Amino acid sequence: MQSNTGGGGGYYPTTTTTTTTNTTLQQQQYEYQQQQQQNIECYGCIKAWYRTKKYLNIVSDKLSTFSMECSTRANKCGTWLCSRTNGGPQYHNPSEKFENSLSNNGPVTNSSASSPCGTGTPTKPSVVIQHGPGPSPVSSVSCDETEPPPKNCYRLVVLGSARVGKTSLVSRFLGGKFDDSYTPTIEDFHRKLYRIRGEVHQLDILDTSGNHPFPAMRRLSFLTGDIFVLVFSMDSRESFEEVIRLREHILEAKMSAIAASGNRAKKSFPRVPMVIAANKCDRDLKTVSIDEVAHYCASQGGAVVYVEVSAKKNLRVEDLFAELFSCANLPLEMAPNHHKKVNTTFGSPCTLPPHLTSNRAKKCTLSIKRRLSDACGVVAPNVRRPSIRTDLRIMQNKTCSTSDGEDGNASSLLKGCTIH
Repeated sequence: MQSNTGGGGGYYPTTTTTTTTNTTLQQQQYEYQQQQQQNIECYGCIKAWYRTKKYLNIVSDKLSTFSMECSTRANKCGTWLCSRTNGGPQYHNPSEKFENSLSNNGPVTNSSASSPCGTGTPTKPSVVIQHGPGPSPVSSVSCDETEPPPKNCYRLVVLGSARVGKTSLVSRFLGGKFDDSYTPTIEDFHRKLYRIRGEVHQLDILDTSGNHPFPAMRRLSFLTGDIFVLVFSMDSRESFEEVIRLREHILEAKMSAIAASGNRAKKSFPRVPMVIAANKCDRDLKTVSIDEVAHYCASQGGAVVYVEVSAKKNLRVEDLFAELFSCANLPLEMAPNHHKKVNTTFGSPCTLPPHLTSNRAKKCTLSIKRRLSDACGVVAPNVRRPSIRTDLRIMQNKTCSTSDGEDGNASSLLKGCTIH
């Protein structure tokens, strides 16, 4: 052992003291690193817990909404089953059917309830339209005025890459709302009903996913769609290239379906109403130029409309759908600000108000726009997506109608469009 002696003969063990100090510093440094590692792991656990809690809240909201829809549909199915009879009169409630079944003389048809005036005169029992459980609302009362004819049923398909604002545009169209939070869309289905100039129109909206998890379902949406909105972001060039590919795939799918139906004489691509929506035009950084998009639309023979929009700022969203409906030769009153919006309660069977002829005094107080068409629209509150079998039948009917040159749906009413 080395030692250091001074003038007084003292003894100083310097080497041992230095070794002990270094060992203590290393131990403290190791403990500090362990503490930092534990803090990082703890922070990661807390962050993961908050993320899990957020997704659990979303799942719980979805489950509560689904349970409410299931209970509403169960009530409707029960009402529908109670109103069914084998050729007999229709009853509005089960008690009336039970009381008439106890009578030995058969169902009573000359009661005051069967007469609209309540005079007790024998009249023909009132006919109630029966609807099976399905996508359309079910009711035990006559709702034939809200049933659109097949020629007035259209399907709008919204396509594009992920995170370009497809769902935001649909939310602006349906309710004028915008949500800053982002939730990946698998597939959302909406339905809006209109009454325009005395006729009922139905618009089904299919909000698709940008990740294409199911290619077969994606191709089926191409075939069942009547009108399309292709969305890309102005700050993403890849999304614009995806829009170009989507248009080509839609035309090829339509063409192959027509060829498979037996009409091989037609070699040109079908004219499908489309609008290319350049979303996020309010941002300063843009990787896609306006001239490039306009040049592409001009090269398509005037069958594509290009509109710059911003779902966040609500810029030209009205013009987007107005141009789409004009391109598809649909009523312009279907645009968001061209009809009166009707509020409905959850589970309401008849969503549209009854069509009433206004008197002369009321007609004089209306504006010129409302005199021409007192249109109204409502979003169906409890609608579900049609089954794949129904979509296949719709695809077959539309393909046959298009190949035969009929004018029964929106696909046969295609017109040339101009660039805006």
